[in-house]
Amino acid sequence: MIDKNTAEHYTWGDNCDGWHLVKSPNLSVIQECVPVGAYELKHFHQHAEQFFFVLSGCATIEVDGQVHTLSAQQGLHVSAGKVHQLSNQGSEALHFIVTSIPPSHGDRVEVSLR
Repeated sequence: MIDKNTAEHYTWGDNCDGWHLVKSPNLSVIQECVPVGAYELKHFHQHAEQFFFVLSGCATIEVDGQVHTLSAQQGLHVSAGKVHQLSNQGSEALHFIVTSIPPSHGDRVEVSLR
């Protein structure tokens, strides 16, 4: 059994947190927290496809120029090769799960500084 308190923790970006709930050669499941106003850089993954599922807060995810706004209990699939960027443009911390097959670490290609 694993939860956020026992999972491997890491930080990224500007005060963002992540917890590896599953970290195997074939599957990655991460819970993340993004503070208000924080974002990741635009990027794509050469091999990994990802599914983002919002637990609380509001996620803005741009995929190939199309903006999607996700509320709690909503998700979005991003195929490999699609340029995307997640941000928290809401008024509270964003908590979500991102599932990647295969794992996306080491498979990321950044395409811009913002």
